Amino acid sequence: MSLTDLKRKKPKQDRGKISVEDFIDDANNYAHGRPTLLDEEHLAARVKLGLDKSTTKVYRHATFSLTTKSIKQLDELAKQSGIAKSKLLRILIKEFHEKSAGEQDHILRRGEEDN
Repeated sequence: MSLTDLKRKKPKQDRGKISVEDFIDDANNYAHGRPTLLDEEHLAARVKLGLDKSTTKVYRHATFSLTTKSIKQLDELAKQSGIAKSKLLRILIKEFHEKSAGEQDHILRRGEEDN
């Protein structure tokens, strides 16, 4: 066997940049034996529908503390929805942020009663 046998036969396809969320979703699909999001056919369909993300979002690592109950609830939500926990938290934060001050106060008061 010579070194030419080790040469790549087909050039590597440039899939472009993908978002962190697409990567995580794809990894979850792979782990569960589902078709991956980045299959060539699926990627072509996403581009055709205008769902291709040409820019990637910048995420920063965050460290914070949650109660055991909150962690358990977040795990359950992630399993039920199939959505990554970090994405769920971003969705919930956005939803809370979009509420009026009165609605936020109501939610916060209910949250304090649970603790």
